[in-house]
Amino acid sequence: MKNNFISAFGAFLCISVLAYLNSFDESNLWLIPPFGASMVLVMAVHESPLAHPKNILFGHIISAFSGVFVFSVLGSSFISLGLAVGLAIFLMMATKTVHPPAGANPIIAILGAKGMGFILMPVAVGASFIVLFAIIYNKSLKRNYFTFKDLKKAAK
Repeated sequence: MKNNFISAFGAFLCISVLAYLNSFDESNLWLIPPFGASMVLVMAVHESPLAHPKNILFGHIISAFSGVFVFSVLGSSFISLGLAVGLAIFLMMATKTVHPPAGANPIIAILGAKGMGFILMPVAVGASFIVLFAIIYNKSLKRNYFTFKDLKKAAK
């Protein structure tokens, strides 16, 4: 029960800060729905490979790129939506950066007619914030999350 509270409180803090930053300027988005799902991984199943910082950061970036790229070539259609999600999955698997919440980014990019700026803000900046928050929060509570030993294991 204690771990449930710690996980929920961490998600509350991180998303609240992103939402607060988002409230200053509606044109400068800090928060997208997939970040809520990312919080489930970094707080509730923080030892999962899917919650690893490289998966969060690069999974979100690669998926956002897939959506922006497909939208720029094909526009918005049922085919482009399916193709962009499929491309995101292929690229995340090829780069070993699978992060399931990021699978929504291509849909957001296409339905929102997003350009290259979307990849940087909110995606890369927001994902970086989540990673830094998760490292600090989990380490401060002595919960096993990312270590440089994990990075060395992943490289092998």
